[in-house]
Amino acid sequence: MAPAGRYPVETDRDPGLQPERTRLAWRRTTLTCAVTTVIAMRQVVRSGGSALSVAAVGLAALSFLAFLVLAHLRIQRLGAPRPPVLSSRVAVGVAGCMVALAVFGAAVVW
Repeated sequence: MAPAGRYPVETDRDPGLQPERTRLAWRRTTLTCAVTTVIAMRQVVRSGGSALSVAAVGLAALSFLAFLVLAHLRIQRLGAPRPPVLSSRVAVGVAGCMVALAVFGAAVVW
């Protein structure tokens, strides 16, 4: 833990099991996004789906694929002995994918 008034740096990482726990969390999140996208697709197929629903599912699938790429890159980097700190670009990209997936999922239910 970094002392008060000092920002954490890359060398402040837990050398133990923290990277493994983080890798597992990324995998769980990826699985959750995959299930959400499949359920949205199933909903559109079963209900006959309007053009808006079909478009929303397509965009949700694209959002999931973008998240999958970002998560895969991060999981690969966590395999290093001293994994790099998550970049702000990746963090913003992941947050954007999550928000997009929620919005497109709501459009399917609407």
